[in-house]
Amino acid sequence: MVQNMFNNIAPKYDLLNHLLSAGIDKGWRRKVRKALAGSHPEIILDVATGTGDLAIELAKMPVKKIIGIDIAEDMLEIGRKKIAKKQLSDMITLEPGDSEDIHYADNYFDAITVAFGVRNYENLEKGLREMQRVLKPGKKVAILEFSKPAAFPMKNLYQFYFNHILPTIGRMVSKDDSAYTYLPQSVARFPENEDFLNILLKTGFKNPSQKRLTFGIATLYVAEK
Repeated sequence: MVQNMFNNIAPKYDLLNHLLSAGIDKGWRRKVRKALAGSHPEIILDVATGTGDLAIELAKMPVKKIIGIDIAEDMLEIGRKKIAKKQLSDMITLEPGDSEDIHYADNYFDAITVAFGVRNYENLEKGLREMQRVLKPGKKVAILEFSKPAAFPMKNLYQFYFNHILPTIGRMVSKDDSAYTYLPQSVARFPENEDFLNILLKTGFKNPSQKRLTFGIATLYVAEK
């Protein structure tokens, strides 16, 4: 279902991302890059890469290779065109791949990232364990995900926007009746704060931390193997 949904909205995905977040999503991706820069990764895996926006941002670091995987081939094809236009094809490769069955060897990557993708995992713990498996010991995973503001008035504004305005605009632009209804539902279900930090520990990661972004609309989680 998720694969079909993202293939359906692929042509309008980038437009809606930037429109519905008022461009704030670009700043969030920069924070992922900065969280990893100090560990000087050479080979990075970007899981649920979509159209490659985070992979393109990570390419601003002096890395050797970025591999993006996603189950939605239509999203990947758009990403490949963007990467070619930016002359980054030698550095970034996008390929079909399942977060719960990553076809790379143990201890292969220097860093792993996911932006707005872990809440879509069919089996969250299985996907995290796969990421932990292919990450080198001592290296970092950075997970950017939507979260729910807790304080008034942002909590109330967020709930109204996320449950009413965002689905309406999403349906109008993407012509998909389910995608932008699914989005707030998936965010509401996702474990956040201490719940997600504990899941990271359970799946083999160490020293998990979180940083709430933009009044808690998104959260950046960082952990080590």
